Amino acid sequence: MKFNLLAGACIVGMMGSGPAIAENRAENRIDQIRPDAPELAAYGTAPVGVRTLNLTNPNQINVAKAEAGKEPPRYDRPLTLEVWYPAKTDQMGGEYRTLLRDGKTEVTLKGRAVRDAEPLKPEPKYPLIIISHGYPGNRMLLSPLAENLASKGYVVASIDHTDSTYADRGPFGSTLVNRPLDQKFVLDEISRQETSSNSFLSGLVDTSTTGLIGYSMGAYGAVITAGAGVSDGAVTADWSAPNSLLAIHKAGSETHRQLFDQRFKAILAIAPWGMQRGMWDAAGLAEIKVPLFFMAGSVDDVSDYQKGIRKIFEAKMPVDRYLLTFDNANHNAAAPMPAPAESWKVSETLGYAPFDHYADPVWDTVRMNNIAQHFASVWFDLKLKGDQDKVRYLDLVEDAEKGVWSAQQGGGFKPDHTYWAGFKNRTAKGLKLEHRKPD
Repeated sequence: MKFNLLAGACIVGMMGSGPAIAENRAENRIDQIRPDAPELAAYGTAPVGVRTLNLTNPNQINVAKAEAGKEPPRYDRPLTLEVWYPAKTDQMGGEYRTLLRDGKTEVTLKGRAVRDAEPLKPEPKYPLIIISHGYPGNRMLLSPLAENLASKGYVVASIDHTDSTYADRGPFGSTLVNRPLDQKFVLDEISRQETSSNSFLSGLVDTSTTGLIGYSMGAYGAVITAGAGVSDGAVTADWSAPNSLLAIHKAGSETHRQLFDQRFKAILAIAPWGMQRGMWDAAGLAEIKVPLFFMAGSVDDVSDYQKGIRKIFEAKMPVDRYLLTFDNANHNAAAPMPAPAESWKVSETLGYAPFDHYADPVWDTVRMNNIAQHFASVWFDLKLKGDQDKVRYLDLVEDAEKGVWSAQQGGGFKPDHTYWAGFKNRTAKGLKLEHRKPD
C-alpha cells in the first residue's frame, strides 16, 4: 500500500469521525492520532522507512535447554529486528505481517513506513532507540511508538527476543537471562553495521547516544541494563533460571559490571516486572546509572504497581527519574498497539479472545499510545538530543486533576494557568507525573 503525503494527511484528519474509527480498526492501523492527543504525539516531518534485519549472537548459553547439575549447552542465538528510520521518499504507507498473541493467527497491520525505502542520511547522525517487548510479545507490539519516533529523527530497532515471542515462547528463565544481553548485543551490532559500507545503517545512526524502551519483561531487562544488578534471592528462586544462570546479572558481579554500556543515555521503562518478586534490593537499585522514565497503570496486577513499579521508582538512586501513572489502567497501559480486528474473536488455541492482551478495560489504547508518544518524544529529545525546551513538558503539576486551565480571550494564558503543557483543556484527566531527583 502506497500513497502520497497529502493522502496520508487526509487519513489522519478523518480519524475523529465514527466511520473512520471503525475503518481504522478493520484495517489494523498503527498510526492513529486522536484529535484530543497531546501536542507531541503528532508525527514528525520525516517520511519513514522500515527494514527487517536477521542477526545472530554467537556462542550463547542455551538457557531453554539447560538441565540441573549439567553444564549448559551453547548455541548461536538468532534475533530478528524491525528497524525504522527517516527516509528519502515522497511515498507514505505500507503493511506489516505479524502474529497475534496465539502465535498462529497472522494479521496485517497498516502504518506509514515504506518498506526498504532509501535512508535519509543526516548531519549529525540520528540517535538510536532500541525497543524490547514483553513476555510473550514480538517486535511489532510497540510499533505505533516506533514509527512515530522515527518520523522525528531517530533510528528505532525493535527486537524479536528468541524464546519470548508468541511463536516460540520458551522457558521463563531464558527471558530472565537474555533480555539485558539481547539489548546490549543489538546496540553492539548496530554500532558495527553503522561503520560497514555494506549496511543501510552506514552513516545513519549515532550509537554513542542511545535510548532504550522496555515493556514488562523488556522493562525488567532495561532496569538491569541501566545498572541494577539482581539480588541473591532472585538468582536462587524457584521461578528463576536453572543452575543459578541468572547470577551473571547479580549485583556486584564482574559479569554484571561488564554488561553496563555508557552509550545508553536514557531509558523508558513501561510496567517493569520483577520488583514484586524481590528481583532487586536497595543496593542493586542504587547502582542504576541511566535516567529513567517509568509509565504504568495504577492497578497493574502483573508487575504490581504498588509493590513493584513504585518501589523501583521510589528507591534511592543517583539519577533523575519520572513516573507517569494512568489512573485505573492495568498492565497493558501505554505500550501495546491497538488490538487487531482479528483479536476480537475467541482463539481456539488460547480459549479466549487475544483482545485482552492488547487492550485495557478503562482506557482507550490509541489514547494511551498518543500519550506515550508525547512523553517519549519529550524524554528522548531532552536526553538524546539535548533539546532543553522540552523541560517545560515535564515541569508539571504532579496530579493533572489539580491543574488549572486559565486562557485569555484571543490566545495565550493567564498567570494562574497551571494545566499540563501540551495537553488541551480537560484531556489530561486521569494522569499523574511524579519526579524524583538523584539521591
